[in-house]
Amino acid sequence: MQVLTIAIVVVHVIVSLALIILILLHAGRGGGLSDMFGGGMGPASSMGSTVVEKNLDRLTVGTAIVFTITTVALTFLFGS
Repeated sequence: MQVLTIAIVVVHVIVSLALIILILLHAGRGGGLSDMFGGGMGPASSMGSTVVEKNLDRLTVGTAIVFTITTVALTFLFGS
């Protein structure tokens, strides 16, 4: 049981850091770090979300789901 707990905690810490980084990459009101990867260049910027922004959204949602699962698992393991 202790090995499982350590593994979940390690995954949770890695996913937490990844989630922080992914959220900071999202564009805010006036653009964000995602513009660095081509999010605000050319005619595609006037047509809505670019492929980079859509992929960033998908990665963020996937990471948030894994974060939620590890949070619930840790709650069950450490809950009294």
